[in-house]
Amino acid sequence: MNSLGFNKSERLTKVVVAMSGGVDSSVAAVMLKKEGYDVTGITLKLYNNSNVSKNKSCCAGIDIEDAKNVALQNNFRHLVLDYQNKFFDGVINNFIESYKNGETPLPCVKCNQTVKFKDLLDEAKNIGADALVTGHYAIRRGSLTNASLHKAKDNSKDQSFFLFATLQEQLNYVRFPLGNFKKSEIRKKAKEYELKVSDKPDSQDICFVTSDSYRNLIRNINPESIIKGNIYDTNNKIIGKHDGIANYTIGQRKGLGVSGFEKPLYVIDINKNQNSITLGSKEKLKKNIINFKNINWLGGLIKPSKLECSAKIRSTQEDLPGTLDIKNDSGTFTFYSQIDGTSPGQACVFYKNDQLLGGGWITA
Repeated sequence: MNSLGFNKSERLTKVVVAMSGGVDSSVAAVMLKKEGYDVTGITLKLYNNSNVSKNKSCCAGIDIEDAKNVALQNNFRHLVLDYQNKFFDGVINNFIESYKNGETPLPCVKCNQTVKFKDLLDEAKNIGADALVTGHYAIRRGSLTNASLHKAKDNSKDQSFFLFATLQEQLNYVRFPLGNFKKSEIRKKAKEYELKVSDKPDSQDICFVTSDSYRNLIRNINPESIIKGNIYDTNNKIIGKHDGIANYTIGQRKGLGVSGFEKPLYVIDINKNQNSITLGSKEKLKKNIINFKNINWLGGLIKPSKLECSAKIRSTQEDLPGTLDIKNDSGTFTFYSQIDGTSPGQACVFYKNDQLLGGGWITA
């Protein structure tokens, strides 16, 4: 059994590595090549912007060249596929529509759902690859079927949250060879491999938002979505005017366009039908029940009803204990303590110890 779980030699195991041009996917590709695997790197051209700053880019012009150079330096095949239309339709359009609807999107999850683990996975199968490999920090356990997904060894870099929507058949096919490494170890390997990307900064924020604000992207692509409306307090009193609900997210404190109040105000509600936002105190953001829909379950035979486990609604927070109750395609998670609420369009992701059980899209 080789390191990727196949009962054959590395030389006879063909893998496609999704190469974004960053240090993680580059090390994943070179590491497998050095182990003897038949490696093909594929970089997706997702948008046409060669001038994106290095710390915000992913699959832009400079990143494609970085990925090409890594493949050339280490003597493995590399392909560039133009996925700009797929990315725009599956990720950027969804991003804009979510804000128009008063939601806050998760574009990294949508990218995994569409271009990476759907279209790219199909490409990998079409060229006869045994597996699709990515540089995500997560751990996949199990055989060729019924695989399970777990948190990475490096908790500060764990990306399992963003993989919650991965379907079971997709998880069976993909591999995450970096999951058992710390980020510092991957940087060290990149230097040992003499990769020029060894000191390249990690991509930050949303890769396709190249200005200081996502609001500029929405104004440029869909300016008709910016419609002014009323700002209310919790007593339903008009206290100001907003510049379009797409400019606001739940929990936002700065840039609200109102002043003169004793205590800080936060966005606690966004109403698409009334084209309004409501401001209130921080205490009004506290919640302990999260409702969600469109569940993706990776917990196998674990019953998702009245299940004591943990969950989180932000990738950066610690998962906290509570009770999960799922019926059909929707459900609720009741935290044992109150947490700061979040917006529809975000995700609630469930864990049992280090295993990711699944997740759903928050509705309220």
